[in-house]
Amino acid sequence: MANEDSDGSFQRDSDYITTRITADGSDGYPVEAGRYRLVVARACPWANRAIIVRRLLGLEGALSMAVAGPTHDERSWTFDLDPGGRDPVLGYERLQEAFLARFPDYEKGITVPAIVDVRSGQVVTNDFAQITLDLSTEWTAHHRQGAPDLYPEDRRDEIDEVAELVFRDVNNGVYRCGFASTQGAYEKGYRRLFERLDWLSARLEGQRYLVGDTITEADVRLFTTLVRFDAVYHGHFKCNRQKLSEMPVLWAYARDLFATPGFGDTIDFDHIKRHYYEVHRDINPSGIVPAGPDLSGWAVPSGREALGGRPFGDGTPPGPPLPDEVVPPGHGVPAAA
Repeated sequence: MANEDSDGSFQRDSDYITTRITADGSDGYPVEAGRYRLVVARACPWANRAIIVRRLLGLEGALSMAVAGPTHDERSWTFDLDPGGRDPVLGYERLQEAFLARFPDYEKGITVPAIVDVRSGQVVTNDFAQITLDLSTEWTAHHRQGAPDLYPEDRRDEIDEVAELVFRDVNNGVYRCGFASTQGAYEKGYRRLFERLDWLSARLEGQRYLVGDTITEADVRLFTTLVRFDAVYHGHFKCNRQKLSEMPVLWAYARDLFATPGFGDTIDFDHIKRHYYEVHRDINPSGIVPAGPDLSGWAVPSGREALGGRPFGDGTPPGPPLPDEVVPPGHGVPAAA
């Protein structure tokens, strides 16, 4: 979902379906265990946020998850990982079918994450930023015992402020570099990205997490870009001042989160690389997927525990992923010798 400014700058299309699933059902869709299906792709950083938050909050039993394959065509994401190429719950081959079931003339982007009403087969929302906030604040009746508070009320202003900077300059910033169509637009995006990464490095040098002493929504939002940085953004999107592994503070911060249950166990590097390098043929016409980078560094302890902090606050870590949601062997970080 993208547009282009007159100067060649990338502009993300932010016209999403903003219907919300709320505890009081004020938008017509009340929170209800088993009624909805979260559609994701492990390749997508925006969907990865929802995967992580769902895991941390223990919503697996209340909100089922469909995983699309790593690549898609101009029509939409497909369920090619499932037997027969159809999602076993929705019965769809393509996520597009859920959008057209609600909006027959839908012409905007078919994006993940999306939440689909299983009863009607219709999409409810694909508003990725609001989805994770609502999982934290509206689905509390179905949170696991010991679920962390990822969006604490007394910290929301600061979380929102930091998250907006992260979105503007980092989450979206890498795309401004990758999809710029002029040299000037690319260099402007490049400078903005690395200035913000330097700012984040300074912020995180003396504190373990972005806001307060626990993991919050802001950390989830930054992590999903950092974890893709060396694998795709550094080369594919020309974000090449440094690799993440050459930025000591952010590299340690990302490894700390990666080692935290609910973060690294959601990451599928195979899907990530295949998506970016195979789908973006305007940037990578050959479709060749790089063999690297070496992923073993992700398993090196970060040492960030010395900064203190309590990852889950007064809560506890999530349990292991459901058996059918485990990242396939060989798609993640190699096991330590």
